Amino acid sequence: MATRKYSEKAQDKIGDVMKEFKEGKLKSSSGEKVTNRKQAIAIGISEAEQKGLKVPEKPAAKSRK
Repeated sequence: MATRKYSEKAQDKIGDVMKEFKEGKLKSSSGEKVTNRKQAIAIGISEAEQKGLKVPEKPAAKSRK
């Protein structure tokens, strides 16, 4: 199984966001406090992408037949 490859700086950014989440200081774009771990990770990845750091592409959606 292949693992996703993030750059060191992207990993640092995601780590910083997770630290904020654990301290209870992370807020979503609407200003609400983030309480979901998966949402916190998504915010970290999104911020890393906005800075132009190396982040893997999202997996393609599976088509239904």
